[in-house]
Amino acid sequence: MAFLGTYNYWIFITLMMIGLYIVIVRGNLVKKIIGLNIFQSSVFLFFISVGKVSDGTAPIILHDGGEAIYSNPLPHVLILTAIVVAVSTSALALALIVRIHESYGTLQEELIHEAERAP
Repeated sequence: MAFLGTYNYWIFITLMMIGLYIVIVRGNLVKKIIGLNIFQSSVFLFFISVGKVSDGTAPIILHDGGEAIYSNPLPHVLILTAIVVAVSTSALALALIVRIHESYGTLQEELIHEAERAP
């Protein structure tokens, strides 16, 4: 039953390994960008999982005088910022890939390196 309490960490590890595998093994530049996005998504999941407090509530002070466990909103806010940066980075990378395809006529990393080495 320990797996049920940590399933989000197992998903994080699985997504991270899938993204890393795609980046290392695939030669197509678009597939590498997709692998990086999967990798980034796993990191987002990890930070959100770490920032979750069991039985935590929003940090709003109630006037009933009772004690409450508050959840820190900072990790979630940072992840929202990271998502915006990730989308912008992906858009820039895809724009560069379009220019690379116009210059070399291919998206395969090996063929681009061969074209660079050719006189």
